[in-house]
Amino acid sequence: MKFENILPINGPSVDEVKKYINKYKNELIVIKCGGSVLLDPNLFNIFIKDIAVLRKIGVIPIIVHGGGPKIKKKLLESNIQSTFIKGLRVTDKKTIKIVENVLIELNKEIVTSLKNESGAATSITTKENNILSVKPAEKELGFVGVPNKIKINILNEIIKSNKIPVIAPIGLDENGQSFNINADTTAGAIAKNLKSRRLLLMTDVEGVLDKNKKLISEIKPDTAKKMINDEIITGGMIPKINTCIEAINNEVKGVVIIDGRRQHSILFELLSDKGSGTLIRK
Repeated sequence: MKFENILPINGPSVDEVKKYINKYKNELIVIKCGGSVLLDPNLFNIFIKDIAVLRKIGVIPIIVHGGGPKIKKKLLESNIQSTFIKGLRVTDKKTIKIVENVLIELNKEIVTSLKNESGAATSITTKENNILSVKPAEKELGFVGVPNKIKINILNEIIKSNKIPVIAPIGLDENGQSFNINADTTAGAIAKNLKSRRLLLMTDVEGVLDKNKKLISEIKPDTAKKMINDEIITGGMIPKINTCIEAINNEVKGVVIIDGRRQHSILFELLSDKGSGTLIRK
């Protein structure tokens, strides 16, 4: 394989890349995509190509996707106004049906796009290969859940068959009722259960910023906790950081918050010395 043909023009050297290919070959990498990657057709196409590249060089990617902006658009078309509590969408009976439909449609789009790039992929949704059992989160949130059991055996079978699992962040309770799950939480739970080598959370920010709004390239969990207490890390970044710390405390070797708006951010993170975004590890 000619590495020059699969790498970004402004990417790292071939020798640098070879070093990381050896490091991550046959390793499980859980990747959560959302935000701009799922909205911008150009970024989406680059993301799909990058996942196909990872597969070709022997990395084992597991994709968890969000869908917030598309859900918001569909709800507005149905004249449903969303309210949020601590960053989570309050989800009633009508809303959960729309959320489920949007996520399943988006899931199929990702799977089809990967197949077109010769990356065999398999849908994991509430209707197909469901692996997520949930318990309700807070009562006031309605049909919002947190994973309490993951059918890792189904996931491992898909991985063994050389297919890329594409997971929608929605699960079923013991009565078969669908519940919306935060995509970062879903990705963290899957990484933790798989004990994956890396968890990548793609966002619409550079990564974790210090008090002067400068990017921090690497941070330890204790420092991140202190930054939350000191209100340097705020808002939607808090649950992301908590997901990262939970994963690291459960044998995931490193978690990276990366900027999904940057082209090829996944390849830069995994295949270069410089990386991309903020790495959190012990």
